[in-house]
Amino acid sequence: MDEECGCGMHHSRHEYYCGCGMHGDEHGYRRRFFTRAERLEKLKSYAEELKNELKAVEEKIEEMQNPS
Repeated sequence: MDEECGCGMHHSRHEYYCGCGMHGDEHGYRRRFFTRAERLEKLKSYAEELKNELKAVEEKIEEMQNPS
């Protein structure tokens, strides 16, 4: 079963290496609480990813409308 940890990647239960801080390490530690600054940084990063995705979609639409 896949879970989404908020890092933008989907992981199965045993993948702990995305670097997002949401997955346990070999000792079973899993961070559950984040500071306000960390949450704000995650939201800013997410907003930037969305902007990049929109730009890519707009480029694809332009490419499809005006093939070379």
